Amino acid sequence: MNKQDASRTTLNVTAKMNAASKALLLGAVMSSSLAGASAVYAAGDKGDVTLAYVEWSSEVASTNVVKAVLESQGYNVELKALSAAAMFQAVAFGDADGMVGAWLPTTHEDYMAKIADKVDDLGVNLEGTKLGLVVPSYSKLETIDDIKTHAEDIDERIVGIEPGAGLTRLTEQVLEDYDLEDIDLTTGSGATMTAALSNAIKGEREIVVTGWTPHWMFARWDLKYLDDPKGVYGGAEEIHTLARKGLEEDMPEVYAILDNFAWTPADMGEVMLNNQEDDADPYETAKAWVESHQDIVKEWLPAAAE
Repeated sequence: MNKQDASRTTLNVTAKMNAASKALLLGAVMSSSLAGASAVYAAGDKGDVTLAYVEWSSEVASTNVVKAVLESQGYNVELKALSAAAMFQAVAFGDADGMVGAWLPTTHEDYMAKIADKVDDLGVNLEGTKLGLVVPSYSKLETIDDIKTHAEDIDERIVGIEPGAGLTRLTEQVLEDYDLEDIDLTTGSGATMTAALSNAIKGEREIVVTGWTPHWMFARWDLKYLDDPKGVYGGAEEIHTLARKGLEEDMPEVYAILDNFAWTPADMGEVMLNNQEDDADPYETAKAWVESHQDIVKEWLPAAAE
């Protein structure tokens, strides 16, 4: 073999080695990409979870936070917005896996009594709630009894929320127990209630609305509860988490996260207030809160998932 042939042979071998190296490198990159894609797919493939909630600002906040946590752990989560009664029924009959908005012992007492043996009560996820009639701090009214003497000032009405809400039921009882038969309870939604409150405050007019704590309106405006000497609204309440029967066996990790979920009125208030920003997306707000409060979220996760 002459020098020219040897040179050609060397070039051919080098080219083949380079081609082989490129093929190996390409294969490695493709394998890595596929592995990454599989990991992304697997991250959302632990199963489907359905959470029921009522469209109160408090439950929008808490339910989206739980959704964000569950999805970070690899679950696909669907939210079902329902009336309060339907929310309890959905969990009781397995149409939803859980809920984090059971106000007990007073607000949702009737609903809970009907399905208590059909669900797992996982206990308290938030303490320090309150229900009652709310007025601006400048209001002349101090107690529910004052409504009688200031009926004209409030246009002979109390602005309420949804007709089927426990708070609405209790307020109807208030009208009866305090002999306020000339006062109308107007129903609508949480949004219509806060809109009416906002308009009245802008004009420094008297208004009475049905309210609860925690709620973002207490961070937005200076408000006060009317004293309830007859105790119709009860004392401080707690918000409980409920799970459908069988969830612990079907999805033990989901069950554990729901069981561990607990936060404070200040935590919830932060999320609710952020949800009032223009063009706010409750799920994106929840994800941002979860990302910035990992110390709290870590306590909700099973030990194996931390």
